Amino acid sequence: MSYAGKQLPNIRFQTRALNSETNEYDWVEIETADYFLGKRTVVFSLPGAFTPTCSNTQVPGYDVLYDDILAAGIDEVYCMSVNDAFVMNAWSIDCAIKNVKTIPDGNGEFTSAMGMSVAKSNLGFGQRSWRYAAIINNCKIEKIFEEPGK
Repeated sequence: MSYAGKQLPNIRFQTRALNSETNEYDWVEIETADYFLGKRTVVFSLPGAFTPTCSNTQVPGYDVLYDDILAAGIDEVYCMSVNDAFVMNAWSIDCAIKNVKTIPDGNGEFTSAMGMSVAKSNLGFGQRSWRYAAIINNCKIEKIFEEPGK
């Protein structure tokens, strides 16, 4: 399947953001365009938060290479997973991420619409994201890199 030029699905993500006035987390609904419109970004999606390979290698690797990625003409780097906002925020803290921002695809809507949903029921995970990275230019896929074997 050719992904180049494909428009990203318009999804409303349910996120939790720290309210600087109350010092509490509030629900914030963020749409696809809020993340990707008018920017050139990298998004990488992983099967699950707190899983060994994702937590020990992939997320920290992107964070370490963040400045190099920006130097290549990228405006922002996002990590997505089919996990809720509470899990994604806790995972970001646990991994000590300084630069990469997380996107919670709690219902897997974005992942499914991208054609990247995969059944991981044999592991007790249900539907998750296949491992991939993509360069997104103004809400359109410029290039996508999928892990082999799907």
